[in-house]
Amino acid sequence: MSEAIKNRGMQVTMAGLGINLALGVLYAWSIFKGAIKASIEKGGPDAFNWSLTSINDPYAICCLVFAFAMVAAGKCQDKIGPARTALIGGILVGSGFTVMSMSNSYAAWVIGFGVLAGSGFGFGYGAATPPALKWFSSTKTGVIAGTVVAGFGLAPVYIAPLASYLLNNYGMQKTTMFLAIGFAVVVCGLSFLLVNPPQGFVPEEPAKKDDGKPAAKPVYNANVGEMIRSPKFYLLWVNFFIGSGAGLMVIGSVAGLAKKSMGPMAFVAVAIMAIGNAGGRVVAGVLSDKIGRKATLSIMLGMQALMMFAAIPIVGSGSASLLVVLASFIGFCYGSNLCLFPSFAKDYWGTKNYG
Repeated sequence: MSEAIKNRGMQVTMAGLGINLALGVLYAWSIFKGAIKASIEKGGPDAFNWSLTSINDPYAICCLVFAFAMVAAGKCQDKIGPARTALIGGILVGSGFTVMSMSNSYAAWVIGFGVLAGSGFGFGYGAATPPALKWFSSTKTGVIAGTVVAGFGLAPVYIAPLASYLLNNYGMQKTTMFLAIGFAVVVCGLSFLLVNPPQGFVPEEPAKKDDGKPAAKPVYNANVGEMIRSPKFYLLWVNFFIGSGAGLMVIGSVAGLAKKSMGPMAFVAVAIMAIGNAGGRVVAGVLSDKIGRKATLSIMLGMQALMMFAAIPIVGSGSASLLVVLASFIGFCYGSNLCLFPSFAKDYWGTKNYG
C-alpha cells in the first residue's frame, strides 16, 4: 500500500472527526432548553409562547429523525459517495438553524431543529465513519471508528460555553443564525475531503494479532437483505437501542438537572459529560481491538446499568460534584455504544454496503 493511500486514510479520518465536532450541537440542546424555559416563564412580546410540557419536543423529534436519516444517508453514501452525502447534511443543518433564527414559534423549532437539523445530523454523521473504516485494516476498526465519532461526543465541550456566551450577549435569534452559518461552512467544507478508497483497494492486514490468533476478517460483504435476515442484526439493534436510549435521556436533561445545584455554571456539567462521551468512544474502540467487541460491550453495558441506578439517589442529593461525576461516567458509557456498534457491523457484514 502506497504512502499516498495511507495519508488519504488519515485525511478522511480527520475530516470525519471535524464534521462530527460541528454536528455535535445536538448534545447542547439542554442549553437551548434552559433559555427557552426562562423565556416562557418571563413572558413578553418576544418570548417563546410554548407550553412548558412541550419544551423537549424539538429534541425528541430531532433524535427520531436523526435515526431514520442515518438509514437514508447510508444508502445515499453507497450510491453517490460520502462527500455529497455529508454536503447534504451540512446544508440541512444550516437550513434548520436558519429557520430557528427567524421565529420563536413552536412549529419553526420543530421543523428547524427537529426535522431539518435532525436530518442534517443523520446525513453528516452517517457519511463520516464508513469511508474512514474502509481505508484501514480490521485490527484498527475500533480505534478509527472511535476517533471519528469522538468528535460528535466532544463537541459540547466548546458548544456549551459558546452557546451560553452567544445567548447572553446576542439573544436566541442571532445565536442560531451564527451557528447556522458556522456549521454549514465547516461541514460543507470538510465534506469534500471524504473519499472512499479506489475500487479493488484492500487494506494491508497483519497476518496475526499480538495474541497470535489470525486477524479477524469479514467472511463476505453482505447486502441489506442478508444483514436483515441475520439474528445478529436484531440482537445488535436491541442492545444499541437500550444502551443509547439510556444515555440520550440523560444528555438531553443534564443542564436542567445541574442548574439546581450549579446555577449559571450548569454548562460545565454538559462540557464534562461531553469529555466522558468522547473518551468512551476512543477507549472502547482501542479496548475492543485488544479484547474483542463482545467483551468490551458487556463491560460498558454493565457499567451503564450501574450508573443509571446510581442516578436515582445522586440526582435527588443536590450535590454538584456527584452530579458531574455521574454525568461523566454516563457519557463515557453512552459514547462507547457509538464506537462499538459500527465496528460490529464492519466485522459481521463487511464494507461493500457499509453505509
